[in-house]
Amino acid sequence: MACAGAVWAALLAAHLCAPPQAAAAARADLEAAAQAAPPHQPAGGVASYVAIALLALAVVAALLALVGIKQDRQQGRGKGKAKAKATNGSAATEAADSTTPLLAAEEGEADGASTADSATANGANGAAGSSSNDLVSHEIDVIVESPPPVTPIAAASSSAGPSAAGRPYSELAIGVPKETFPGEQRVALTPAGAAALLKAGFKAVVVERGAGAAAEFAAFTLPLFHVSEQDGDYVAAGASLGSAAEAFGQDVVLKIRQPDVASEVPLLKPGGTLVSFIYPAQNKALVDALAARHMTVLGMDCIPRTISRAQTFDALSSMANIAGYRAVVEAAAHFGRFFTGQITAAGRVPPAKVLVIGGGVAGLAAIGCAKSMGAIVRVFDTRAAVEEQAKSLGAEFLTVSVQESGEGQGGYAKEMSKQFIEAEVRISEETAARLVSDLPMALFGEQARDVDIIISTALIPGKRAPVLITRDMVDSMRPGSVTVDLAAEQGGNIETTAPGQVGCVVHMAGAMAGLNVVKHGGVTCIGYTDLPSRMPAQASTLYSNNISKFLLSVGPFTGHKGQLAIDHKDDAVRGALVLEGGELRWPAPPLPLPAPAPPASATVAAAKKVRTPQQLFRDTLHSACSLALALAALAGFGIASPGAAFSSMMTKFGLASICGYQTVWGVTPALHSPLMSVTNAISGLTAVGGMVLAGGGFLPGSAAQGLACAALLVSAVNIGGGFTITQRMLDMFKRPTDPPEYNGLYALSAAGLLATYAAGHFAGYSQMESLTYLAASGLCIGAIACLANQKTARLGNTLGLIGVGTGLVATLGALQVAAQTYTQILVCLLIGASVGIAIARRIKITSLPQMVAAFHSLVGLAAVCTSVSSYLAGDAHEMDGVHMTTTILGTFIGAVTLTGSAVAFGKLHGLLNSKPLNIWGKNWYNIGMLGGCVAAAVVFVARGTQDVHTGLAAILAIAVVSGLLGAHITACIGGADMPVVITLLNSYSGYALCAEGFMLQNDLLTCVGALIGSSGAILSYIMCVAMNRSLANVILGGYGTPTGKSAAAVQGTHTEIDVPGAVEAMTQAKKVLVVPGYGLAAANAQYAIADLAKALGGKGIQAKFGIHPVAGRMPGQLNVLLAEAGVPYDVVFEMDEVNPEMESFDLALVIGANDTVNSAAVEDPDSVIAGMPVIEVWRSKQVIVMKRTMAAGYAGADNPIFYRDNTAMLLGDAKDMCEKLRARVYEQFGIV
Repeated sequence: MACAGAVWAALLAAHLCAPPQAAAAARADLEAAAQAAPPHQPAGGVASYVAIALLALAVVAALLALVGIKQDRQQGRGKGKAKAKATNGSAATEAADSTTPLLAAEEGEADGASTADSATANGANGAAGSSSNDLVSHEIDVIVESPPPVTPIAAASSSAGPSAAGRPYSELAIGVPKETFPGEQRVALTPAGAAALLKAGFKAVVVERGAGAAAEFAAFTLPLFHVSEQDGDYVAAGASLGSAAEAFGQDVVLKIRQPDVASEVPLLKPGGTLVSFIYPAQNKALVDALAARHMTVLGMDCIPRTISRAQTFDALSSMANIAGYRAVVEAAAHFGRFFTGQITAAGRVPPAKVLVIGGGVAGLAAIGCAKSMGAIVRVFDTRAAVEEQAKSLGAEFLTVSVQESGEGQGGYAKEMSKQFIEAEVRISEETAARLVSDLPMALFGEQARDVDIIISTALIPGKRAPVLITRDMVDSMRPGSVTVDLAAEQGGNIETTAPGQVGCVVHMAGAMAGLNVVKHGGVTCIGYTDLPSRMPAQASTLYSNNISKFLLSVGPFTGHKGQLAIDHKDDAVRGALVLEGGELRWPAPPLPLPAPAPPASATVAAAKKVRTPQQLFRDTLHSACSLALALAALAGFGIASPGAAFSSMMTKFGLASICGYQTVWGVTPALHSPLMSVTNAISGLTAVGGMVLAGGGFLPGSAAQGLACAALLVSAVNIGGGFTITQRMLDMFKRPTDPPEYNGLYALSAAGLLATYAAGHFAGYSQMESLTYLAASGLCIGAIACLANQKTARLGNTLGLIGVGTGLVATLGALQVAAQTYTQILVCLLIGASVGIAIARRIKITSLPQMVAAFHSLVGLAAVCTSVSSYLAGDAHEMDGVHMTTTILGTFIGAVTLTGSAVAFGKLHGLLNSKPLNIWGKNWYNIGMLGGCVAAAVVFVARGTQDVHTGLAAILAIAVVSGLLGAHITACIGGADMPVVITLLNSYSGYALCAEGFMLQNDLLTCVGALIGSSGAILSYIMCVAMNRSLANVILGGYGTPTGKSAAAVQGTHTEIDVPGAVEAMTQAKKVLVVPGYGLAAANAQYAIADLAKALGGKGIQAKFGIHPVAGRMPGQLNVLLAEAGVPYDVVFEMDEVNPEMESFDLALVIGANDTVNSAAVEDPDSVIAGMPVIEVWRSKQVIVMKRTMAAGYAGADNPIFYRDNTAMLLGDAKDMCEKLRARVYEQFGIV
């Protein structure tokens, strides 16, 4: 039985490993042996020895079969190796270096052209190859051969190949051959990438059999006797399987390593396209060979990295990210202690100290990995921009005294000056020449004595890797220390590094054979040259994403939809283009150098501009002249003043405006919505005008009295609804942990005030009304002042209600009308307030902006009714200029407020299109209507005191034309500007109330109107500053108005993420910023996101909310919505509070926002929103944007952050997505 088992094991091994011919021969031999064996040989004795011998024979047969596979595969790629093998000898070194493996090290470190003479450089380090032709390692035979000498071929002179003209995807097939470089386990295209290309329309994807096996992208079915090999993952994705020749023979070939000149280039289809790492600077023979076949070659290593859209294609950075991570893992495997510090009963364990040299992609990945493992991390880089990134990861950034930027062209580092090298140490000329370094040696010497692990990543394009850590420095390190040299293949940054050939992975054993880990004294020196390949599945996935997205952009980005077209207008394609139809196109014209990032201290200093004495004089003169003009105008009112009453009214108006100005500036931005709501309620004091002009008994007896009754009724709606909705909002901000409030006790204060007024009034004191009005005005100012913080906000609403109530009672006391008229007034007040309260209780918080707009229209209607009623009720022949002017202003401002608010309501409620109305000469229409109002006003002033009918016609004409003007102006303003429109209408309502106060000689209306007017004006200013636009631009321009310049085209393809991926990003983060926009309000998603933030906080993940000043459709709307959902106000911050700490956030989750996070406002001076302050989410480590579609926002500007490499799009309805995220997080955290 033992013998039979050995025979069948050997038979199975032969089936698994051998090609058909070898398998058949082995099967025949073993079956014969099986037949010769006794059928019932007992175990033990001679039979056991025979079984062992046969088992050994089976193992040898399996090894021979593996050799047969290798030879068969090499024969399939060409028969030219036999001749080369005879002259191999020491040429193995040249073969290894001529096909330079991808060094996935430093982001700014190499574009692949790291050295022009890599064979010499690597040979100098003593481990570039093997003197044996056959290197057997871990039972796998690795044959290292040199290609035959290739005669340089001149660039083809023919015209560009077919790819230049563009070919439809439907005519193109893609080939993915297996990587044959020794030790290479990656594959250029994963099954997911193949599916994406087929979905885009490519005719076919042909994958060489077994290409993805080492990266675990293949499935094998192995019947016992009829062995068949099937790459199941690729087949399931729709790809076809083929031989090496078939894969190389397709129209477009995708590879990782550059093709072998002798065995693989001849298999390429003449005139085809190759996309791979090429390194043209050091592989001229390869370029010449490809040119001879009229190939179009795109080098993945040549893609410009400074172009935003090219970051998606940046395979060097993808591999560098893996290399940096893996470097720390390898260091930890050879380091004999913990990375994190511990205090145990057995004693204290200090944390490991890690020095990372080079802060590019690889360096930052190493920093993040080492820091997450608990080590103390230090980093050095010559580029100033790295400092901020390193510090955001928690690393210490090391500097030197000589200030010199290391920023080079194309996103790479540059070689530093000799002065910089010698900054802190004196070295000889000879030593300085040898150490072609960009870093100070003294600093490294000091650090080497202190740290436990050194990871170096520094490369210079086109040059040998600089020696940064000398042998003496390694000698000074503590025993047990580790060095990892990511630049080993280009000579190494560490003098003791021994880069060597890396054997193939024995996948079944999961081991790696390598000769490049050496001991130098007590220090372990690691010089692996295949770090990305040591994580083949992850590396292949990232590379596949890079190369597939790049391929899909070659043509479609410049308008050739569904075609592969080489367009030199595309900077990414032009930079990557090495050959075009056999003609040399490399190197591409250089792109502009990026502006070096100044140090933080320099930035602060630059912000403080030093003005010259001439500038100071000019600015002071301008300010003095402006003040002189304002003071002269103020004093000039004395000329127009008809008497002391007007002058007194102007004094109160001015003082009230100053009080309002100072008070409103103190209101916290989170309470801007309650501020507008409470001022809207206070503006309901237009009811005072209706009360003064009321008459006729139980019902109005004239047109003037009817208008007064209407004004009274709609004003009462404002009062009841305004205070009710304000209280609702402020109650939402109250936290469960807040102490109880007893604001109802302030009814005693109101009762005391009213009792005092009643006693004085009935006692016959004539000035009781005036002083009570003063108390009411003070209460209204106090109401706004209390909104300065959350603790007193609800008290502010109470004070405002007492102030308005006191004003109404004092007005009632001052009236001299019949009891029936009092009844009419009280009934109107009761009905209007009841209607307002009912509306405010039923309305959804998401509809708050349109409700405020509707209430503003009621204020405007009341102002118009009061103005017309006042003219009709008074003696027109005795009207002075002040009364006529205020009547005109009250009518004009009231009508503009009425219709403008109505249109704003329609836009906000979806009844009207939110886009701006753009008609030819729209501003001329505004000027014409304004001129019509002026003409009607002239007629009213000239004839209004002589002929009531003419005056009435003129005032009605003003009302109608100004109403059309207000509607047209608002219609021409888009939805993005609604916050400004709402605040501006709020200001209009205040000044309409003020005009009414002058008209009726009422101190309360004048003071409160000035307060509300200044409040709305300040909010409008804040909104305009938040959009970097003037008020005139908002009113007369608006988004959508042509500027004469075109914004920069947004380049790149976006990356999408699903709910599980988003949840993983959130749960892996330590600090999350949620940026809500109007989309969250429209979808009513605030409850789900509030629960989600609470769940994250419960697991120690810090979740903050960042609010833009113009987010939503009125100031502070998002704050109210989050408060409604139960989000504590102390985790909700303004834009200016979150931007300075943006780099510290691991994830920024943008929900339904677009314009407020648009980087074009900062980066594109020609953008329609250029200069607008935005929440700079792209500076966080990762961004997830949740939107319905990829469409632009209200401003119509494309958003470049959608296409950044650190941004992923989660497309769908905000409420649905947030609920799915919440459910998934609850499931992961075990929350019921």
